[in-house]
Amino acid sequence: MKIIGLIGLIAIVACWIPQTFEVLRTGRASMKLSFLILYFVGSIALTIYAIGDPIFITLNLLTTVGSAINLYFKIFPRKPELSSVPK
Repeated sequence: MKIIGLIGLIAIVACWIPQTFEVLRTGRASMKLSFLILYFVGSIALTIYAIGDPIFITLNLLTTVGSAINLYFKIFPRKPELSSVPK
């Protein structure tokens, strides 16, 4: 059964990777603020709840980090660089 948990962990964390890299590249998150807040709060709560289960604590901790990065850039988007502004 642990292998099923590991497969689920990898699949869910893998979903956040492209989104988070895009947000880090652009400095902006296009996802809805309400979704990011709820996901972040839910991930923190599940991380605390999962203490004692290494698979679920890892999963929820990694998704908390991914959602936190997205939430940060949603609230504080990076300003465009001067070189990218048309003259």
